[in-house]
Parts: sequence; C-alpha cells; structure tokens
Amino acid sequence: MATHNTHRAAGRAVTPIVSANRAARGVAGTAALGTVLVGSAIAGTAAQAAPASTTAPAAPVAAEAAPATPVASVALSSTEKLRFGSRGDAVRDLQEALNDNGASLSVDGVFGPKTLSAVKSYQGSAGLAVDGVVGPNTRGALNGGVSTSGASASSSSSSSSSSSIVDRARSAKGTPYSWGGSSLSGMDCSGLVKYAYEGTGISLPRTSSGLAAGGTRISQSEAQPGDIVVWPGHAAIYAGNNTIIDASGSKQKVVERQIWGNPTFRSYR
Repeated sequence: MATHNTHRAAGRAVTPIVSANRAARGVAGTAALGTVLVGSAIAGTAAQAAPASTTAPAAPVAAEAAPATPVASVALSSTEKLRFGSRGDAVRDLQEALNDNGASLSVDGVFGPKTLSAVKSYQGSAGLAVDGVVGPNTRGALNGGVSTSGASASSSSSSSSSSSIVDRARSAKGTPYSWGGSSLSGMDCSGLVKYAYEGTGISLPRTSSGLAAGGTRISQSEAQPGDIVVWPGHAAIYAGNNTIIDASGSKQKVVERQIWGNPTFRSYR
C-alpha cells in the first residue's frame, strides 16, 4: 500500500478555499454597503442642493379703497358771503369748487340762476340748510373742513341763522313804539332790527337810511327770513312768505304783517 505524503512540496503556495456562498455574501454585502453609502451621499447632496421653489407667492391684493367725498381742488379762501347777484373772483372759485363736485357751470364770476341752482343742489346733497347762500358752513363743506352728518353749527353761525333772527324779532311783538329805542321797553323800526340781530356778531347801521345804504341789495325772490326790508325812512325784518316784522309808527307797537308797496331788500349775512 502506498503511503500518502501529507507534506506539500516546498515553495508551493497554499490556496485558501473560501465558500462560494460566503464570498457571494461578502461581495453582495460590500456592494450593498457601497450602494447605501454612495446612495446616501448622493441623496444628502441632492437634499442639500435642492433649489427653492421658483414659484413666487401671490402678491397680496390690496383692498379697494372707498371713494373719498369730493373736495374742491380750489380752496374757497374768501370769507365773503356769496349769494345770487354776487360777482368777482370769489364767485369764480365757488363755481370751480361746485364743478369739482359734479356741477357743470361756466366759470364767469357771476352768481346767476345756474350757480344758485348748483349751490342749492350741493347743500341738499351735503346735508346743509338749502338757502342758496354760501356762508361759513357751505364754504367749509366745499373745502372739506366741515362734517355734514350730524354736525352742529358754531354758536355764532347758529345765532345768525334765519330762524334765530326772526324768532328774536317775533319775541318783541307788542313792544311799544318809541323813537330811538331798541329794547323791549320801547323801540323804533331800526331799533327792532338792531334788537333782532343782537348776538349774531353782525354789525349793522343804527338808522333806517344807514340800513338801506349798507349790506348787499337783493331781490325779493332771493330774500331769506332774517334779511332786512327797507322803505324810505323805515326798516323791518323779513319773516318769509311776503311778511315782515316791524316797529310800526302808525300802530305804535311791533307787529307782524304783509309787505306793502315796493320796498328794497338788503342782506347783511
């Protein structure tokens, strides 16, 4: 029987035998690990380099502003009261202001029928007394400086209103006529006018001739209660509806009665 030699030849390399399954597992594991590492690195890089969204957020839409109350672009700086028959630069400014508020007037500086109608229309829309006279309240509203919703007038403008003048004149009815007097103990015609206007802040001439020469002459159709009616040598307070309140020399007291003859009308407001 031959004897097996258990010795390897000198110098011959010994090749280790590795299980194919183990090798496969090793290779697969390495490949899987490489895949995980490389994939993780790529994924991380991609996550870090991902660009921000290029779609910009929609700009906020501004709320629609409520329309502003029209205000005259031309300020009415004159303190002069304007009414039918007035003329000049102050009337031109008024006409431009009314046009800014929807009127369609020729800017000619003449306060005529169309301007009067535009003033009354504006006063009605603004909640003002519709008298066709452009005084402090109407001027202030056109200038944007007066609240027209529930606003109370100043004491001076309130005391100079038509109703307060007429009411004060009526309070003197029955007062004895007394030449040169101006109180409830006795008054003459110009004294009654002075009494009716007391507290208004309006300065009046003391005599009937002075009253006839001052103020602004107006027609009867333009006259408002509280304006002054004059005859030669006589003066009275216009009470509206073709009536006056006057200290009558013939009746010897203050009375309210119908207008007679052809008097003239003056406004001091």
